[in-house]
Amino acid sequence: MSGVDPRQRHVENLQAVYRNLRTPPPPQGPPEPVPDAPHHKVRNTTIGGIGGALAMLASKLKFLGVLAGVLKLKTLVTMALSIGLYATQWGFPFALGFVLLIFVHELGHAIVLKHEGIPFGAPVFIPFVGALVTMHRMPRDAAMEARVAIGGPVLGSLGAWAVLAAGMLLHRPMLLGIAHAGVVLNLFNLLPVPPLDGGRIAGAFTRRYWIVGYALGIATLIVWPSPILFLALLLGAWTLVQRWRHPVPGYHDIPAGQRLAIGLGYAGLAAALIVTLVQVWPAA
Repeated sequence: MSGVDPRQRHVENLQAVYRNLRTPPPPQGPPEPVPDAPHHKVRNTTIGGIGGALAMLASKLKFLGVLAGVLKLKTLVTMALSIGLYATQWGFPFALGFVLLIFVHELGHAIVLKHEGIPFGAPVFIPFVGALVTMHRMPRDAAMEARVAIGGPVLGSLGAWAVLAAGMLLHRPMLLGIAHAGVVLNLFNLLPVPPLDGGRIAGAFTRRYWIVGYALGIATLIVWPSPILFLALLLGAWTLVQRWRHPVPGYHDIPAGQRLAIGLGYAGLAAALIVTLVQVWPAA
């Protein structure tokens, strides 16, 4: 084997280095990220803060939604229970219509409570007794309590009259029967006996009206025996004793104009319901 010329080998090495310098290097992957500028950091921090706030708000809204769902569920469950029990006595269509009219009555209370800024609970139905909306704070005076009390019979009576009109137009005896029950329900609630709506309305006058109302309630019980009225009279007696023994200073000191307006509204609504009973169901 012959030897290699050192000069020739040197030239070949230089040529190889030259070829490597001209050939582009192989790709090395994506470039390293460039650090954000200060304004980019501020923007990202702001976005992160807004995202965190939105996440916290979403969790709060979710909690409120669950709470509202529980309250609605309580109303729906007690409504369904009342409908089921009433249906065993009068059939499903009548029970459904009657409970819906009770709901309209309670909705009237809720609307006035909302308007007056008084927190309240969801309506709860009590089979064969009715329903109630609990106030989470007492009204500031007897006039406000009277407005809250009369809101139920006002809207409840409008609902009963609407069903009555539909029954007459469509010639549906079932609707007429439901309307009759609604009229009687709202008129019954206007008896000036605590804790009925009428008793709370009468508190806008003087406490003596409760004595008159209680006497009227006893007379009504003698003429028209009713376990619900008997229960109302028992509760009313306790309420009268407590309010008489522990009056709230200034609670019944309301302007004469408000007393007159409440009295006229109360008397007018009661008269309209009585006229409806006499004219539509004279034998009832």
